Amino acid sequence: MNIGLPKEIKDQEFRVGLTPSSVRVLTAQGHQVWVEMNAGVGAGFPDTDYEQAGAKIVSTAAQAWNQDLVVKVKEPLPQEYPLICTTKILFTYLHLAAERSLTEALLASRITAIAYETVELPDGKLPLLTPMSIIAGRLSVQFGARYLEKQQGGRGVLLGGIPGVLSGRVAILGGGVVGTEAARMAIGMGAQVQILDINVDRLAYLETLFGSRVELLYSDSAHIEKVVPAADLLIGAVLVTGKRAPTLVSRQLVAQMAPGSVIVDVAVDQGGCIETLRTTSHTNPTYIEEGVVHFGVPNMPGAVPWTATQALNHSTLPYIIKLANYGLDALEKDPALGKGLNIAQGRLVYRAVQEVFPDL
Repeated sequence: MNIGLPKEIKDQEFRVGLTPSSVRVLTAQGHQVWVEMNAGVGAGFPDTDYEQAGAKIVSTAAQAWNQDLVVKVKEPLPQEYPLICTTKILFTYLHLAAERSLTEALLASRITAIAYETVELPDGKLPLLTPMSIIAGRLSVQFGARYLEKQQGGRGVLLGGIPGVLSGRVAILGGGVVGTEAARMAIGMGAQVQILDINVDRLAYLETLFGSRVELLYSDSAHIEKVVPAADLLIGAVLVTGKRAPTLVSRQLVAQMAPGSVIVDVAVDQGGCIETLRTTSHTNPTYIEEGVVHFGVPNMPGAVPWTATQALNHSTLPYIIKLANYGLDALEKDPALGKGLNIAQGRLVYRAVQEVFPDL
């Protein structure tokens, strides 16, 4: 199969869909990989590495897109919409529930689009979302600590405090992978940490993991209204597979937070779970609303592309190999991969996105 690897064009997105070692595996099985020039440079992989792995370097994005299977990291942007129609199968993060225009463009192109984030194992785990969720969860506290600094617009709180001075408060909405990893980082910094989740079994598991180092609360309106105003750093870590994130924190509640507090919403690529949160970028990552610093970068792992690209490839490569070897038959051979199917040749087939866009 001919496989295309375009360069990512999202703001400061330095990850790449395939590492040279992944390309080597594919070419060894008889597949041809067409890599757009400098696609991997930002992640530390020069074109020469891809050539040595057996890939062909092409000078334009159109050449990389004009293949049987295109492997990316982030969803196509409007500039790439004219190129979509030249591809048969697209495999990347899509997050369609928050992107009507992209959904419409994919439908019009009659492409088959498979989303990393909805590939689902029988036990409900999301193997291609997990590695980036781990990174985003850890980065959420790293970024949050930075923007709490006074020079960054924050209130000047050191999350770990010092002897004689209270440590900062970190409230995490959601106890899944993102929330768990955020808690690990916050605890490591010495912060006071609270996690809110609606899954009682998950809260019980988190108690075995963190013990008394984290306050675990059932996520209802009463607890949210109590926890949010007291937080120095509020992290949105809500996930509903394939759907828009529910809005858990109102503008009125954000306004009760101390001036200079920070909000980092990792759920922004699914619409966000905080009313005042809007999408930002690595170039312009924050804004102040209701006196609170908001960070809404949807591709946080792009800040650590060397780590993130390899972590992602470790999980995606087995599925890419199946698609390359069997084409669309791979969706039947592997039910987990089959659940990743969002759009099939002009038809919207993923139920959670259908519910968001019933007219499509």
